Amino acid sequence: MSRPSDHFDSPSPAPESARNGDSASITQPKLGVVGWLRWFWRQLSSMRTALFLLLLLALAAVPGSLVPQRSSDPNGVTQYFVDNPTLAPILDSVQMFSVYSSVWFSSIYLLLFISLVGCVIPRTKHHFDALRSAPPKTPARLERLGGFTTRQAEGDSAAILESARSILKKSGYRVRMFQDARSTSVSAERGYARETGNLVFHTALVGILVTVGIGGGFGYAGQRVVVEGQTFVNTLLAFDSFNPGRFFSDDTLTPFTLRLDKFDATYETKNLNAFGQPIDYSAHVTTTEDGQESDGEVKVNSPLKIGGSDVYLLGNGYAPTLTVKNPQGDVVFTDSVPFLPQDANLTSLGVVKITDGLPKQVGMIGFFYPTQDVGPSGAFFSSFPEAEYPVVTLNVYEGDLGLDKGVPTSVYSLATDKMTQLNGGKTGVDSIELKPGETAQLPDGLGSVTLDGVKRFASFDIHRDPTQAWVLVFAILVLGGLLTSLFIPRRRVWVKLIENADGTGVTLEYAGLARGDDPRLDDAVAEIADKHIKSLPTSAGKTTTTNPGANTSDDA
Repeated sequence: MSRPSDHFDSPSPAPESARNGDSASITQPKLGVVGWLRWFWRQLSSMRTALFLLLLLALAAVPGSLVPQRSSDPNGVTQYFVDNPTLAPILDSVQMFSVYSSVWFSSIYLLLFISLVGCVIPRTKHHFDALRSAPPKTPARLERLGGFTTRQAEGDSAAILESARSILKKSGYRVRMFQDARSTSVSAERGYARETGNLVFHTALVGILVTVGIGGGFGYAGQRVVVEGQTFVNTLLAFDSFNPGRFFSDDTLTPFTLRLDKFDATYETKNLNAFGQPIDYSAHVTTTEDGQESDGEVKVNSPLKIGGSDVYLLGNGYAPTLTVKNPQGDVVFTDSVPFLPQDANLTSLGVVKITDGLPKQVGMIGFFYPTQDVGPSGAFFSSFPEAEYPVVTLNVYEGDLGLDKGVPTSVYSLATDKMTQLNGGKTGVDSIELKPGETAQLPDGLGSVTLDGVKRFASFDIHRDPTQAWVLVFAILVLGGLLTSLFIPRRRVWVKLIENADGTGVTLEYAGLARGDDPRLDDAVAEIADKHIKSLPTSAGKTTTTNPGANTSDDA
């Protein structure tokens, strides 16, 4: 039999393996370069990725609080290398001492910025279109929705619906009237501020990222240790360490001076369980700017603002004043040397380097004990951080200090590889012990050393960020947007008027639909219904019918 002229063969049946679910026989379409780029962009610009990157950025910032950073505590970095000679180089190789400028932290930072921009722009357009659109048409069956309830009323239908429209509008809803052959209704919706707050939150996050980046580029951070009586001048040469931004210019250094007059520290003495714990630190300073001299105070978490910069108090300690004389009695060295604290009771370590004036170059490693005490093994320790019984011990070395080659070295460390130890340790000669006002002879007739007194020092961080005000503004917007998105519900409410068949009045149906979780939806619909009935000039007894199993999601 011949086939009809319009006949075409059916496709071949799928292989048995495909019908049994064998995916190996299914050929997937190839995306190509453009397809893969589009897929990657959709993944990157999704809100889930943005939240993941935000969490990852917070985790990546944790190492910056666990180990000292070169940008804020270069002396701490130096001490970390001394205390951990094996671990420190490993951490340095992965930029753990410069976390916030590291390659991996910057990569997360930039990806988060791109992801947020990719999230915000399309959502903003969609939200703008939603704001311009009218409320949706009233569903045919309101009893399927959340908070469904009915009321009976009498009176003019137009007046009843106008009353409902007025009540909804005063409650912040956008309203629209609908009419069909069987009923007339009011459709209302509110809560667009929730999405507005969400967009403000994410836009402000982008603003923070941008302003922090700009502030880091044009700002700077410098550190300086100042001993009581010394003056710091805000110039590049006066900083112990300086970390400028990428776009920093010398012109941004506003001229000012800061003199440390006195450093006060208060320690706990009444509570034995917290004996010796610090209670308060105060650095009393005198500042000069534009020829005007004024007194100031720098405390922990209470910086001093001067010259467009913030001066923070980072640390403190003791600076014994040592004077070294040669065998002829000539002074070859005198200075208040900051000793770095080693424990909570401020047992401190310091280094003195004397390059000229003595027969040989001399270096001294000293320990300072604010309240010197002796342990069971005979070792010295400090029993209290206040200078109640101060003692300095010195171990003397002679030889090459390593300074003649022009290679910079830390003032807080002494390379003893090419030097000879003259006392202390295994030399059999006791270390030099000095109390304030005492003088001792150096080994091998090199001269003498005197402890003239003990001063306090303070470590300051001078930080300039020209975008601080903008960061504050965006931070407030972040908080405001977050609160708005959390506490303003997004819901739709409908009021439908149906003429009763017997002509004795009308039936009013009320229902709502929530966008997301809204535990107050049923109560809100009931409140609107009650308020509406009470606003009518004539109303019959109310009959309430609710549907507790109604669907309150967008899928209703």
